[in-house]
Amino acid sequence: MRTYEQDATTLEPPWPFTGREDELELVRGALTAGRHGIVVTGPAGHGKTRLITEAVRGTDHARVTGTPEARDLPFAAFAHLLRDGVSAHRAVQILSAFRLLVVDDAHLLDEASAAVVHQLAVQGRTRLVVAAVDALPTPGAVSRLWTGELLPRLPLAPLPREDTARLLAPAGLEPLTVRRLHHVCQGDLRLLRDLVAALGGCGRLVPVPGTGERAWRGALPVTPAVRDRLAPLLRRPAPGERDTLERLAFAEPSPLPLDGLDLDVLERLEADGLIAVDDRDGAVTLAHPLYGPALRATAGRVRARRLTRGADAHGPAVDAEQRLLLRRIEELDVRAVPTPVGEWLVAEGAALPAGYAAVRARYARLRGELRDAEAWAREGLRQTPQDAHCRDELRLAVGESAPAGGDDVYARYDAVRLGAPQRCAGRLPAGSVLARHADALARADGAALDRAARDLEERGFLLFAAEAHAQAVRAHRDPRAARRSRTRAVALARRCQGARTPVLAGLVLGELTARQRQIVTLAAAGLSNREIAEKLTLSVRTVGNHLYSAYTRLGTGDRGALPWLVELPECEPA
Repeated sequence: MRTYEQDATTLEPPWPFTGREDELELVRGALTAGRHGIVVTGPAGHGKTRLITEAVRGTDHARVTGTPEARDLPFAAFAHLLRDGVSAHRAVQILSAFRLLVVDDAHLLDEASAAVVHQLAVQGRTRLVVAAVDALPTPGAVSRLWTGELLPRLPLAPLPREDTARLLAPAGLEPLTVRRLHHVCQGDLRLLRDLVAALGGCGRLVPVPGTGERAWRGALPVTPAVRDRLAPLLRRPAPGERDTLERLAFAEPSPLPLDGLDLDVLERLEADGLIAVDDRDGAVTLAHPLYGPALRATAGRVRARRLTRGADAHGPAVDAEQRLLLRRIEELDVRAVPTPVGEWLVAEGAALPAGYAAVRARYARLRGELRDAEAWAREGLRQTPQDAHCRDELRLAVGESAPAGGDDVYARYDAVRLGAPQRCAGRLPAGSVLARHADALARADGAALDRAARDLEERGFLLFAAEAHAQAVRAHRDPRAARRSRTRAVALARRCQGARTPVLAGLVLGELTARQRQIVTLAAAGLSNREIAEKLTLSVRTVGNHLYSAYTRLGTGDRGALPWLVELPECEPA
């Protein structure tokens, strides 16, 4: 195997490759026979280079990288592959000998290099994997790769919070800190890595009693990476702009009304993408979650004291969020809703009312987010150690007891979760998703149980949906339908932060052979068919056949789902 790199001293990224299973499969699929390659785009720091590196691992390929310093020098990116003074025609001939060419930071290529890459795509003899940053000036020859439909385009979305949590697991951070980091970084993994290192180095991660985890509360560390991303704000020269930005920063988490703000200043800031104005009520906020904490952290003490509002300023907003969550719980709908005030109070280390914390814990528990539920309950107990509601929620989240008891609708629904729907017959809201689940279970109707599970998932009840699919496994007479239900149950359970309940305890992956389980586990870890074949001394075709048979038994054809399906960990009951 040969790999041609510009810089042989480049180090491996410090974090393991995490998530991106679907995207990884798309890039790998673009390198198979009959495909010409793919373009991966997205904001800086979202992991484009890491994704491509993982996708081409183990293949013969050449790699080139555009740089801002050399974008005016012809063929600068290809200097390690081409002789000096080579013509564009000759450059295309030489590079066509490579079966696979990786072009990183293609938006920084000089015009001659960009034209060569475009010609390689037109000829189609060399497979191309191209990475480019969104929203930056790009050579026309590069942008025409996807606008001209020469290559398919994969826009890389931010890493989801659940994958961010997996990435940060070795750091031992509690869930609310992970949530805050994910929110502030907005998918920028370079910034995430920088902040985690800074927090650990400056002692701002404090132990959470009784958990072995650490929490971040208080100010944002102003690292070089933070200052770099804050530069568009700090460079504002026009009168009133910096003042307006700081007023918005210290007004968080609540927006400011347009009244009292200079409209000319707002127009300039909005045109530059630094603020956002709500179309409904005209409320003004900063455009990026990083801006507020960073501006507050860089303001002088006198300035900060003058702009900071009183400790009780957020009371009504917290009460409104609590009422919203309670209403959604009563409406049997726990889909994610914005709760900026409560999360801001936690981030700043301010006092969080125990009643609000208990409701947040319950909301998270009903969503199947058990570690989040535990963290919210502990946050409430930090301020009010004897609060009975927070203690109850903490007990339920860590699984030290059976279902909650009582006689509200969720307590009655516990009978369905335990497999005894007859105990709540006629006692659940008529026509509700909970009642439909109970009816399907009483009739042992596998298809109806799957439909109820999909409705539960749509309403945010991921753990309940996993349980309904698991019950469908036992109800189905068709083995294929049972396998599909099992696959869905396991996938949902893995999204519930390790929750295990009685109905999920007996869930198994299916009747895989030992060899199939071995190959599926390696595939779930991100290995390609060729890498698995080399590791197990098998042919690539044999690996493919085993995977096909495993997919059939698991009821899925999605390689990206495998990490959710293998080695489901033993966790506490919920």
